[in-house]
Amino acid sequence: MPRSAPFQQHHRRYDDWFEHHAAAYYSELLAVRALLPWHGRGLSIGVGTRRFAAPLGVRLGIDPARAMLSYAARRGVIVVQGVAETLPFADASFDYILSVTTICFVEDARAMMAEAHRVLKRDGKLVIGFIDRGSTLGREYLEHQNKNAFYREASFFSVDEVEQLLFATGFNKMLWVQTLVGCLSEVYAIEPLREGHGEAAFVVVRASCF
Repeated sequence: MPRSAPFQQHHRRYDDWFEHHAAAYYSELLAVRALLPWHGRGLSIGVGTRRFAAPLGVRLGIDPARAMLSYAARRGVIVVQGVAETLPFADASFDYILSVTTICFVEDARAMMAEAHRVLKRDGKLVIGFIDRGSTLGREYLEHQNKNAFYREASFFSVDEVEQLLFATGFNKMLWVQTLVGCLSEVYAIEPLREGHGEAAFVVVRASCF
């Protein structure tokens, strides 16, 4: 089964998650906002229902799941159906790229980052948000992975693995922030942003293209 299939089949359930876990969602959103550039032409890889791209002002998004793109289009994004490993854009087309909780669902994470590097301008920024596999929440997802329609096909990454992939595909100057300490069921309020990584589940890294 393609890793995008659950998002095509359960698109309403996916979008509803952000309403049912509003405190966690806004914690993640603020963490991404802290590292996302304010200006320039941006692209959202794995735009989904545009829960991150819309409030952060990213006008263009790509996703393989057509049902997800219908949500994004209604929320004002220009949508393209496609995959992260083969982006249908010219070299050096973007000032920054946003990718939130997408890396664990692509078929080839290294190819995704290589493509991001190709379409970014020199010194462009790649901002990736993901669940750290070694965190409390990451271990919880792994423990129940086979019972979750979305994470059944996912490949979770550690911070070290993401860092190695970034270096291997031509990125440097990495900045890290994190949020969500403990289990998701214990998040009742927006959590403060922390620098670095290793203490919280949701990690955001901004890397420069060189």
